[in-house]
Amino acid sequence: MTATIMANDMPFDPVLSKLISSLNDAETLSGESDLLFLRTLLQSKELNALVTVHGKVAKIGKDDRLAPVLSDSMQVALEVLELLAPRCLISPLCREIFHLLQTPHLQSLLCAHDAIAQKDFYPHLPEIPVEVDETEPTVKIVQLVKSNEPLEHTTSAEPIVGATIKTEEETGKIVIARIMHGGAADRSGLIHVGDEVIEVNGINVEGKTPGDVLQILQNSEGTITFKLVPSDSRIGQRESKVRVKAYFDYNPENDPYIPCKEAGLGFQKGDVLHIVSQDDAYWWQARKETEKTARAGLIPSRALQERRIIHERNQIQTNGESKQNDDFDRELIATYDEVAKLYPRPGSYRPIVLIGPPGVGRNELKRRLIARDPEKYRSPVPYTTRPARPYEVPGREYLFVTREKMEADIDAGKFIEHGEFRGHLYGTSADSVKSIIHAGCVCVISPHYTGLKALRTPQLKPFVIHIKTPPLEELKETRTQSKARSTFDETCSRSFTDEEFEDMLKHDKRIEFLYGHYFDDEIVNGDLATSLEKLIKIVNRAETEPNWAPVAWVQ
Repeated sequence: MTATIMANDMPFDPVLSKLISSLNDAETLSGESDLLFLRTLLQSKELNALVTVHGKVAKIGKDDRLAPVLSDSMQVALEVLELLAPRCLISPLCREIFHLLQTPHLQSLLCAHDAIAQKDFYPHLPEIPVEVDETEPTVKIVQLVKSNEPLEHTTSAEPIVGATIKTEEETGKIVIARIMHGGAADRSGLIHVGDEVIEVNGINVEGKTPGDVLQILQNSEGTITFKLVPSDSRIGQRESKVRVKAYFDYNPENDPYIPCKEAGLGFQKGDVLHIVSQDDAYWWQARKETEKTARAGLIPSRALQERRIIHERNQIQTNGESKQNDDFDRELIATYDEVAKLYPRPGSYRPIVLIGPPGVGRNELKRRLIARDPEKYRSPVPYTTRPARPYEVPGREYLFVTREKMEADIDAGKFIEHGEFRGHLYGTSADSVKSIIHAGCVCVISPHYTGLKALRTPQLKPFVIHIKTPPLEELKETRTQSKARSTFDETCSRSFTDEEFEDMLKHDKRIEFLYGHYFDDEIVNGDLATSLEKLIKIVNRAETEPNWAPVAWVQ
């Protein structure tokens, strides 16, 4: 009776049910205590659960394979690091996980997992040989669904469902010139660079131009069928992991030389781009880092953009516009800079560097930032060869030394930055900056802009903020309202002159032209109180969030 009630309450394994029935029949053949023990054991939920699990495991055949849950664990790990970074300062557990995820062994494990999950490993097994008629070329038939891939008529290449074609000069054959990463052709994995196009939707393309093929595609509906002769090289496309920060604006609609305007990728100065292919010497394939699933687009390569900039400057020099400015000859041509995520480390802060023209207010912003928390924010006392002003205390505003002494220390490499202004040397010693960093404080400096290049080293990893001048009228109005004293006057007893304001704007444009690619952020210093609040937010973000930095600083 008990067995029947239990069976109705819970589904028993058939084998267990048979055993219980057998025990009921054998009650007269054995001791009652033994039978009671066995019956209780067989009716227990624990044993029933174990038998159920065993049955499910036993059903797994040898041919069943485990499938990876995801194939981008490295990317997931990076996203987790970004979430953990701001919490490392307050949570020891987050800090421990943060450092664990960056260990070489775990990084290698995740990298290997992704490679296997994406079947991105070598060597590849050779293809199974088949008997073919050697007089006839091997062909493959590929069908793609027509979508909104870029289509444009040019004489050299045509984009077709995420690929471009061209006519080979020697043979006159139409071949695949480029596969766009993320496009339909790339996703299919069946079309490769170098494949010869024989037919499109049953139409023979022999003797036709890329423009003729484009017309066939434009008139097609639904699926598009290609008959192709495979190229000798069938190496698949592998996405590069290179990220770059762009230092110029680009609009493919205004580029007369791009193979296909619709295939171009527009971007603005400061955007971070994922360069997925650098196979072409002149046209890279890229997507914006913020658009990770988008189809890749064409952008000018570093070499192409440098040639364009040099050509533009030669044109300006030809017109005589650069005779009064030697900046073109001394400025490094900035196009792209390879970058990687630099994560903040608790207790080790990046130096904050405020760059701007003399008189713009960067020293006042530095002073007010430090005044908010003198224990956290500190500034090294700079050296100078100029005489002390009446209100200055040696060792407080500046360390006053002779020119001979400072020149000797500069030659000995004791200064991380130095420059000359109005006949006097100024500089910041390396030891003073390092001592502030090692003390666990935020080092805030406002050097002369000519020393910026020497400051940007993998050892210091500075966070550079450009303190910009507002437009001329706003510059005059804000300085007049705040009764600002001229920094060009030795006594600081008068206001700025119009000539000094104009000189400030001129210097600011020159700074941005020469060093704009070094800036991590900028503040237009009109109203001082507003600028200070923005500075505080930027500094907090630099302390708690990962930032893009030169790849050499991260490796």
